[in-house]
Amino acid sequence: MMNKVAFTMLSVLGIATVGRAQNINWRAFGTGPASTISVNAGLDYGVAFGVAYGRRVSSRVPIVLGADYSFPAGDKVTDDFKVRSGLQIEVVRAGPFSATVKAAGLFRRFENTQALLQNFGSEFAGVAGYYTRRWFVAGEVTFDKAIVTHVKHLKEATDLNPGLVSGWYIPTGGNLLTGVQTGVTLGRTDFTFKVGQAVSQDFRSRPLIPFYMQFSYGIRF
Repeated sequence: MMNKVAFTMLSVLGIATVGRAQNINWRAFGTGPASTISVNAGLDYGVAFGVAYGRRVSSRVPIVLGADYSFPAGDKVTDDFKVRSGLQIEVVRAGPFSATVKAAGLFRRFENTQALLQNFGSEFAGVAGYYTRRWFVAGEVTFDKAIVTHVKHLKEATDLNPGLVSGWYIPTGGNLLTGVQTGVTLGRTDFTFKVGQAVSQDFRSRPLIPFYMQFSYGIRF
């Protein structure tokens, strides 16, 4: 049975999800193959930074494949990070209205003086709103699940509690995020902003900072 220390740390990992997938203005992205690269900064259980790349592929429906890397601010930027790859599909297009679904797999690493956690997870999201070539505004719902996590207890923790057991734990934490995103397009440049709140999958507890926000600057080419 999972000990209380491991359970607490796994809950923190489920909350500490830095960075989000690229925000796309579908009306400005064109119809053929194209790429976009962006950098972002924001607040997501702490100050976080990231870089993302997306590629629109030729298909009957608009699809963007992408990957991103994000990390929290700190003295050692390689201690904690998240790598994610997935796709976005515009499933509904009716004039200025657009609805998008997103799916991604992710790997994240979290370390402190007590333990090293490495996690494989998934992320599913839906976005719907009003889009023009100049600007857009949309609502978003995201479920972030930490599927399997390896916990390695470090010396400081084992000195206090020799009975701690390192190993794999399934399943672990998950969080539901709801918010809004908006953006302005100037030529091939996109400036976007998103803000929202987070709640754990049990709908009862919240992270220490129960909201997120992110500014992003992107270029299409």
